[in-house]
Amino acid sequence: MLKTACEVIAERGFGHTRTLDIARAAGVSQALLFYHFETKEQLFAQAFAYAAQIHRTALESIERLERPPLDRLRTLLRRCSPGAAPDGWRLWIDAWAESIRSRELEQISRRLDQQGRLLMRAIIEDGVRTGDFACADPEASSWRIFALIDGLAIQIHVHPQALSRRRASQLVRTAAAVEVGVTPADL
Repeated sequence: MLKTACEVIAERGFGHTRTLDIARAAGVSQALLFYHFETKEQLFAQAFAYAAQIHRTALESIERLERPPLDRLRTLLRRCSPGAAPDGWRLWIDAWAESIRSRELEQISRRLDQQGRLLMRAIIEDGVRTGDFACADPEASSWRIFALIDGLAIQIHVHPQALSRRRASQLVRTAAAVEVGVTPADL
């Protein structure tokens, strides 16, 4: 049910999704939804937590990779690319907006963002230690790279004619390369 809820919310948005929409898409009754989730808000929060856990699992797998820092950074940038699957980004963008009003969504979103930044910082720090990267402030670089990724994702998915996915990916790779002292072709 949570996977279906994520799909419906990504398509319709938090503000336009009814529990009836989710129940129909899942092939269950609305009563069954409310048996498992006391409120619509709880259902939405659990659906977002489900989507966040999938992303967290992907980040953890990158963290466990036993590859050079440059390979791990490439993998992380691909995973978090602003040009990635539109349904996923629509869910995140809408969840960020809802997080202004929902403490539970804000906490989930903040923890996920923090995990991504910590992973990027650790990769950059590893690269500095091995001599693969030159970066004076991995923490600040992580913030700047993720701010660019998030901002470009909003542009691509809210204003689809403004910027191509390919161009957005090039901008992210170029900025990340500058941040860690490698050439964009390396990323």
